[in-house]
Amino acid sequence: MNDYRYDRSGYPPDTLGVRPAAALSVGFLSQAFMWMFAGLLLSAFVAYLVQSSTGLTQTAVNLWLPLIIIEMVIGVGLQVAIRRINALVALGLFFVYAALNGLTFGVIVLAYASSGSAGTVAKAFVSAAAMFGGAALYGAVTRRSLANMFGYLAMATWGLLVAIVLNLFLNNGALDTIISIVGVIIFTALTASTVQRISRGQFAALTGSMEKAAVLGALLLYLEFVNIFLFLLRLFGGGGRR
Repeated sequence: MNDYRYDRSGYPPDTLGVRPAAALSVGFLSQAFMWMFAGLLLSAFVAYLVQSSTGLTQTAVNLWLPLIIIEMVIGVGLQVAIRRINALVALGLFFVYAALNGLTFGVIVLAYASSGSAGTVAKAFVSAAAMFGGAALYGAVTRRSLANMFGYLAMATWGLLVAIVLNLFLNNGALDTIISIVGVIIFTALTASTVQRISRGQFAALTGSMEKAAVLGALLLYLEFVNIFLFLLRLFGGGGRR
């Protein structure tokens, strides 16, 4: 386990409000983004397999709800247990999560492609990549602390979740559009906050390990990119394929 340099006082730089050296910040970010992109590639590969196999597609459709529940358990559980588990176990769980997401993505993308909206998927992906990249760049270079913003965004995320569940029963198109727009804004802002937290060594201070910090950062960045993409997909697709 690598530790990430401590101040002369013996405390991690982040706990003292000191920003790590530039080279160290780059190291934090490069590892997190490396695993995040690896997770996205795995999800894309699994999604491709789903679209290429009728049997796999049917399996993913039949197991849709259990898959969603398992994904939520792994995603939340990994964040809660990150300090107590081995870095390799954490990385393995992240890739399991990415693979399961690939199954659900495959079904979603196939629904759009089969209805003649394949261009919508491409437009949503390019737009999500641009927004994610811009937010990540801002989070990496800004000297303004985004710590306070994170607390408000976390609360807004719970409010968004309640609105999504509520709209499952209301099935209101206007509310769905508002939810999609707000979701894009929230997760774009969270991307900037997460990148800043990674670069300032907060995850390394939290986990006590650069490797586990990279996995935690990768998971959060992955979630943020995926959510931006999915909300844009619903927005561009007129509320999704109901």
